[in-house]
Amino acid sequence: MKSTLNLPLTAALLLALSPAHAEEAAPPAPQTLLEAIQMGKPMTNFRLRYEHVDDDVPAHTENADAFTLRSLIGWQTAPFNNFSFAAQIINVGVFDDDYDNRDKWRPEPGKGAYPAVVDPDDTDINQLFVEWTGLPGTKVRLGRQSVKLDNVRFIGNVEFRQVMQVYDGIAVENKGLLPDTSIYLAHYGRVKQVSTKYQDANVEIANVKYSFTPTEHLIGYGYLVDWNGSPRASNPNNELTSSKTFGLRLDGAHKLNDDWKALYTAEYAKQDDYKDGNDNIDSHYLRLGAGAQIGSWYLRVDREDLSSNDGVSAFQTPLGTNHLFQGWADLFLTTPNAGIEDTFLSAGGKLFDVQLLAEYHWIDSDEDFNSLGGSKGDSYGEEFDVSAAYTYGKWMGKLEYANFREDDELGATINAASRKRDTEKLWLTVMYTF
Repeated sequence: MKSTLNLPLTAALLLALSPAHAEEAAPPAPQTLLEAIQMGKPMTNFRLRYEHVDDDVPAHTENADAFTLRSLIGWQTAPFNNFSFAAQIINVGVFDDDYDNRDKWRPEPGKGAYPAVVDPDDTDINQLFVEWTGLPGTKVRLGRQSVKLDNVRFIGNVEFRQVMQVYDGIAVENKGLLPDTSIYLAHYGRVKQVSTKYQDANVEIANVKYSFTPTEHLIGYGYLVDWNGSPRASNPNNELTSSKTFGLRLDGAHKLNDDWKALYTAEYAKQDDYKDGNDNIDSHYLRLGAGAQIGSWYLRVDREDLSSNDGVSAFQTPLGTNHLFQGWADLFLTTPNAGIEDTFLSAGGKLFDVQLLAEYHWIDSDEDFNSLGGSKGDSYGEEFDVSAAYTYGKWMGKLEYANFREDDELGATINAASRKRDTEKLWLTVMYTF
């Protein structure tokens, strides 16, 4: 597939225009490769997790219990002659496999009675890249890498799951070409998904962030995703999901006085078919939200819409960390064809060094199910999520709980995938980071 954006040419132009005064003086550079290794930094942590799932799917006659350990072991050298090298391996060990681990999105043989927990066993190279910082304010990274942009709604590494999502390709980041502006350009030719599936694709990324205060940002972005194969086993037609998305995001915390901050978000994006993508891909994304924060405590209300195109397709975020959106029960990782309208309250803060977070979601469809020939109403259901996390030195412990309740009037719809059954999930996590 031929790439639409000429990323190498764009990157070269960006590097050529990068000002020499864009970055403060760096610390003394290592004089030998051995010193570069010794002065490097670890990329190592161990995460032990127990996940419990109880849902009302008729085929699931058993509850899921997943007990896994993720080991990330790696090191990144300090820059030596403006080059640094990073390597990180991943191992996910399974101690209790009473769950459908959905390796490569396929149901695990013999585990159909269990709900899915997408934490398959895995041993692989998680990250392997070379990074060049020869021009001030500019970083070029080539190889397999973890990527997180903005609130990870569109581009993320899905680090919640034990197998992370990582990208193979080249990225250029500049923070000195324009005042108070960060520019990120990338081309990725392959994506390793959380299911361990390797997905060939041409992914073009352009993200420009202008920070008019340290905590307030205006962001413009374009994401072109040209899949070279189905990103999920449930979509056997290889090219149906190729899409292009362009959007604008305004987000921040505006200081009112020494105690109070006003929180706000306004974002809009348009998604259309790209390359050989299905002509029905034609939808939009809208998020509006506001709230207040005093000290570490905040409360806000948001509305997020992923529109439907007359019930035949809906706005998708195939590269986002979707676990963080539409509730933590992971029932809407793929947007149903009827679309989503999610109104939610969120609150959080720190109490006795314990970080608390809670959300409550009212999740509706964008299309009325009646108009699609389904049952009454347009509500999928409601979800309550809560978490408590405590950090002590290099240790972190976390308890998370999600409870989704299907709307009583929904019943069966024209699209069986649109029905989301009652689901409860519990996570217990302990992590040590070097």
